[in-house]
Amino acid sequence: MDDLKSKLLDTARAEGFTKTRITRPDAIPEAAERLARFVAEGRHGQMAWMAERMGWRGAPDQLWPEARSVIMLAEAYTPDHDPLEDLDFPDRGAISVYAQGRDYHDLVKKRLKRVGRWLLEEAQRQGIQGQIKVFVDTAPVMEKPLGQAAGLGWQGKHTNLLGRDLGSWFFLGAIFTTLDLAPDQAEVDHCGSCTACLDICPTKAFPAPYQLDARRCISYLTIEHKGPVDPELRAMMGNRIYGCDDCLAACPWNKFAQEAHELRYHGPHRAPPLAELAQLDDAGFRARFSGSPIKRIGRDRMVRNVAYAIGNSGDPSFVPILRDLARDPEPSVADAADWALGRLGR
Repeated sequence: MDDLKSKLLDTARAEGFTKTRITRPDAIPEAAERLARFVAEGRHGQMAWMAERMGWRGAPDQLWPEARSVIMLAEAYTPDHDPLEDLDFPDRGAISVYAQGRDYHDLVKKRLKRVGRWLLEEAQRQGIQGQIKVFVDTAPVMEKPLGQAAGLGWQGKHTNLLGRDLGSWFFLGAIFTTLDLAPDQAEVDHCGSCTACLDICPTKAFPAPYQLDARRCISYLTIEHKGPVDPELRAMMGNRIYGCDDCLAACPWNKFAQEAHELRYHGPHRAPPLAELAQLDDAGFRARFSGSPIKRIGRDRMVRNVAYAIGNSGDPSFVPILRDLARDPEPSVADAADWALGRLGR
C-alpha cells in the first residue's frame, strides 16, 4: 500500500491539489461533543442543517462504516491582492475571495472524482478492490477536524484550518475509501500567543480563542442568515456583501501561502459597484452570478446586504436607489433600505 499511497500523492498534485494527507474515519472522537455543545448554545444560528444528522457529522466512521481511510486534499485559492483593500471603497461591495470566481464545489469535486477513479484503477492493477465516496462541503462531514487529523494543518483561533506551508487560503475536499492506506501524523497548534484573527473581527464573533458564535459572524450573516440582520450588527458589516475574509487575511502564516493554480478562482466578482447590484431583479441576479457560489443566496438576500452596505457608505447619491428599494416586495430588502435611508439622514 505504500507504493499506492506515494503514487496517489503524485496524482493529486498533478490534478492541482496543493497538499494531500490521509487519516482514519475514527480519528476525531472529540468532534461530536464539540458540535453538540456548539449547537446546544445556539451558536449555529439558522443553520439547522448543522443540528440535523449530528451523529454522522460528529462521527465520520458512522457516515460510511465500510470506509477505512479518509484522504484529505487542500486546493489553494490564494488571492492575488490584499482582500482588506476592498474595504476602502464604500461605493463597492466586498466579496469573499473564495467567491470571486467559479464555484469551487464544481471545480474541486471534478478533481476529486478524477483522483478517486485513478485510485481505484491503480489499486485494481495491484489486485486490490476498493470503493470511494467524494465530498466537498455539501455532506455531513467535518472537514476541518479531519484535515487537522490528517496533518494538512490545524484549526486556528478563528476555527478555520491553516497550515505552516499553506497559509489560510485553501479549499478542502475529502475522499472516503474502503482501501486501507497508511495514515499521516496529525498536525499540532502553531498559533502561539498571536490573536491577530480575533482582534480584527468587526463584530467580535469569537467569544474566546477557538470558539465562534456564527450569529455575529459576517460570513454567516451575509450568506446563511435569512430575514433582517440584527440592527446592532448592520453598521459593523461595512461594505461586506458576501462573506468576510478579515480573520483569514490577518493571519501571519499567510506569508507561506501557496499560489493558486486555478485561475478561474480569480474571477469577475471582486468589489462590484453597489449601485449596479442594488438594481438587480431576480433574472438579472441569476445571469450575473451564473456559475458562482454567490448564486445560492438569491437576489433578495444579496440586495438586502447591498442596502446595508449603502447605508454604511455615507454617500447621499444612493438615496434615489434606496427609495426604490424601500418599496421592494421583499420585506427584508425594504427594511434594509429604510435603515440605510436613516443612516444617510434621509
